[in-house]
Amino acid sequence: MSYTSFADLLAAARRHGSLSRAAIDLECEETGADAAGVLARLSEALSVMEEAVERGLREELRSRSGLVGGFGRALAGARPRLTDDAFVGALARALAGAEVNACMGRVVAAPTGGASGVLPAVLITAAERLGAPRESVVAALATAGAVGGVIAARATLSGAAGGCQAETGAAAAMAAAAAVELAGGTPEQSGHAAAFALQGLLGLACDPVGGLVEVPCVARNATAVAVSLAAVEMALGGLEFPIPLDEVIDAMGQVGRSLPPSLRETALGGLAATPTARSLASRLESGYRPERDEGE
Repeated sequence: MSYTSFADLLAAARRHGSLSRAAIDLECEETGADAAGVLARLSEALSVMEEAVERGLREELRSRSGLVGGFGRALAGARPRLTDDAFVGALARALAGAEVNACMGRVVAAPTGGASGVLPAVLITAAERLGAPRESVVAALATAGAVGGVIAARATLSGAAGGCQAETGAAAAMAAAAAVELAGGTPEQSGHAAAFALQGLLGLACDPVGGLVEVPCVARNATAVAVSLAAVEMALGGLEFPIPLDEVIDAMGQVGRSLPPSLRETALGGLAATPTARSLASRLESGYRPERDEGE
């Protein structure tokens, strides 16, 4: 069971001292586990996230379709850069983690496989930038999970039900809330960060080319990281989003229900319906793989 509103989660955080503590205590209450056990499971999840990102940055990955692979590695080493290393590093980590998912590697669905690069990219980068101890990063995962639980309860985390806003949008909100807590922000600031992130991705279609969780899904993980980091900076800077997070989530659910089926993971609209995407999908069905043609 999870909190069904951020307002309730925030009230519990005020009693317990933090969003993460409120989330962990509820988990203990509902499952009968002790805090040490909950934190141990979260630490295991963090390790899987770290391993996925490291693999994506280290190995020459290529999806079975050949459409994605190597973006994370390429960006990590790219020069020149317009922004700083931390920002580019976060984008590269997001791509790397999402590529591992596209290549059937082991990831943590946070909240889904298609959006699995967002949360680890933001948290790992924030922890590195802040010099945060591992136990604090593990606790921040509980905050992310609690926010994801609220989104699931009030709207959806499914691209098929709500479009990509429900996957990468939710992931951006979860990551923003967690990173703000990691940086020493207040529970209220975490809520504003999540709201800033989610509002920035409202209406995002789920339009996978060829029905594969590759294009544009992998690149959208990096886009969501950029939105999440912008939300973190705004919230830590004292900006407050005027619409409460619960209402932003409700709006996301309403928008998702309003999206036509063609924009909800059916690969019938959006980018999936472009001439190039249709040509690619047709060629993939006939056995074409882009990497095979590169050496010809």
